Amino acid sequence: MGLWRLVRVLAAVSVAAPLISGALLVVQAYLLAHVLHGAIVGGEARDALLPSILAIAGLIGARSLLAFAGERAGVRAAEAVKSKLRKALFGRLVGEDPTWTASRSSGALANMIVDQVEALEGFFARYMPALVAAAILPLAFAITVLPVEPVVGLLFLVTAPLIPVFMALVGWGAEAASRNHVQAMARLSGLFADRLRGIVTLKLFGRAEAEAARVEAASDELRRRTLGVLKVAFLSSAVLEFFAALGVAGVALYVGLTYLGLIDFRSTALTLQAGLFCLLMAPEVYSPLRQLAVHYHDRAAAKAAIAEMAVLFETLPDLTTLEAPAVAVPSGGAAAAMPLTVNDLTVKTPDGRSLVLDEAGFTIAPGEHVAILGESGIGKSTLLEAIARLRTCDGDIKLGAWDLRDLDESDLRSRVAFLGQRPRLFQGSIADNIRLGRRDASDDEVRAAAEKAQVSVFANVLEHGLETVIGDGGVGLSGGEAHRVALARIFLRDPGLLLLDEPTAHLDATTEARVITAIREFAAGRTLIVATHSLKVASAMDRVFRIVHGKVVPVRSTARKDAA
Repeated sequence: MGLWRLVRVLAAVSVAAPLISGALLVVQAYLLAHVLHGAIVGGEARDALLPSILAIAGLIGARSLLAFAGERAGVRAAEAVKSKLRKALFGRLVGEDPTWTASRSSGALANMIVDQVEALEGFFARYMPALVAAAILPLAFAITVLPVEPVVGLLFLVTAPLIPVFMALVGWGAEAASRNHVQAMARLSGLFADRLRGIVTLKLFGRAEAEAARVEAASDELRRRTLGVLKVAFLSSAVLEFFAALGVAGVALYVGLTYLGLIDFRSTALTLQAGLFCLLMAPEVYSPLRQLAVHYHDRAAAKAAIAEMAVLFETLPDLTTLEAPAVAVPSGGAAAAMPLTVNDLTVKTPDGRSLVLDEAGFTIAPGEHVAILGESGIGKSTLLEAIARLRTCDGDIKLGAWDLRDLDESDLRSRVAFLGQRPRLFQGSIADNIRLGRRDASDDEVRAAAEKAQVSVFANVLEHGLETVIGDGGVGLSGGEAHRVALARIFLRDPGLLLLDEPTAHLDATTEARVITAIREFAAGRTLIVATHSLKVASAMDRVFRIVHGKVVPVRSTARKDAA
């Protein structure tokens, strides 16, 4: 994977540690065979063997430290990759327009960023070091044993390559099972998140029990898929253990029969040291392959997660370009009125079958107040979302001399304020929700914004006023009250361009007139575009446009303009 290149140093340590440990293991096995041969055959005194014994102890300690360092480096490399990937996926998620997010299950997206990214840890922390060790150490051990006992060395060279072949055959099934498991997990996460979000509606319509049964069925499917993955994983380990056991047994049988004189392929006698060295190395030749089999399912799980990630996010993020250079913006402060020029703007419905806007174009002068007037469904909201860079579109949109697509996200959001038809409110006090417009706003500034947006009209009659706690999604407030809270957020900011979608919807005539006055006062010296079906709102604007057959068409000046 290309992700491995992001953590080269840690990856090199995690891969090199088992290789160095393998080289020390050869020395350790040789010294241990030498000590046993000297003690049993040579009758050497303990003092004479003490240096070799101490060397063996030192090698065991060094190999333990190498194992710790390699494992730690692998885990840190995996954590670094997971962190970068999660940031990239989250950046992709928040950077896409709402139509992209709405077309995907929020539960599946969350599961992909949290759980499926976690599946990469086993690949980087365990599988990759095991793969390199399995590719190098068995061959190196066999070549080391070959001069000591050619028959045993040839046995290692013949049997060791058979194990990866059978592992590859089993691995095809493991990868397919892991892919099915990832898909089942994504479906369950999406189903559970969506049903949890709509639990109140399901309860009201008597569908709670039926949907609970669907979640239970999806959970049972995930259970079966999980057991399928475990079955294949155990099968791959069993296949490897079988062939490894045959190899070790073959070496032991050959050495034993040679000592008994029943087999004699050598021109010289097999010494105890040579036989012990071969027996000590026999399990170690297959040990790297055994470790690879243990972690082989980590590879299958990681590949399945990456494949599903590529499908859900359409493409994998480039982790080498996470931080794009910011584009400079016009000087003069965020409050400077911003001229707007739109040329050949084309927007399609989310399914791509119909045109909402067809090569629309218009120009708005800095500080001008404009209404987009018309009934619902003609594209007013779509137009504002395109200008706010919240919807995919074709054509050119310029704020002053700057192309909308080239502006840095944070700079764009500081200069453009957007109020949609369904503003998002969170669980907390009304004041906390207003303060989301500017987190460092003082209590007096929050109260002033609430007064302008007519939030105080309904908040003052509540027991705790602006400190009244509302539920997630604005539970506890009407649609018009939620709109006013969101409008108060904008009054805390200092944008150069205001985009308001039906800001007076659900309001009575008196409150509507007050909100219009507050908007006009706040928008003085700022560019304002209001999408509305209210003639009263349109009459307060400098110019009025309509959307006709996908085109933005100016209509006659309003009474306010004529009076001017």
